[in-house]
Amino acid sequence: MGGILKMTWHFGRHLPASAMAAAAFLLATHAASAADDAATDPYHGALTDHVPAFITAPGQTDILFVIVIAVLLVFILMIGNFYFQLHAVPERIAHHATKGQLEIVSVLALISLFTHNNIYWILGLLLALVRIPDFLTPMHSIARSLVRLANRVEARNGAPPANEEPASTGAETNANAAPATKSGAQGEGI
Repeated sequence: MGGILKMTWHFGRHLPASAMAAAAFLLATHAASAADDAATDPYHGALTDHVPAFITAPGQTDILFVIVIAVLLVFILMIGNFYFQLHAVPERIAHHATKGQLEIVSVLALISLFTHNNIYWILGLLLALVRIPDFLTPMHSIARSLVRLANRVEARNGAPPANEEPASTGAETNANAAPATKSGAQGEGI
């Protein structure tokens, strides 16, 4: 038995490459012709009777594929809509807040949408949930009350009353204050 193996090994070792290529070609053509013969033969009933309905014949439209693509597109659009609705939650909550707070929350939500940094969305949500007190309105009320009190004191002393409303810009305040200091009626020695 050792001699047969030795002869086979010796024969395969000295076989030319062209002979090996020819043998491979013959095997390939035989396999191809067998496949062509099988393709022209009609299918046996036992092969095709148990095939599920979603398997289509060659050349026909794959209905299952079309349905899956349609469902996938609808699902992607639903997920995208949910994502954008979720990003708008802080803005909806802050809609009843002050204008400045709404703008800050909107900018934070927009930054979180484009950068995908969730910390901005969380900060916007927290800022929308917290009611920031209005400090400016009481300060204006205090300023108006002080002007009224000053007018009452000046009316008692006989001086002409000052403006009812405080000046809106610093330039107007300086222009109004300049004649008073020149006349010497106010601000001397203080």
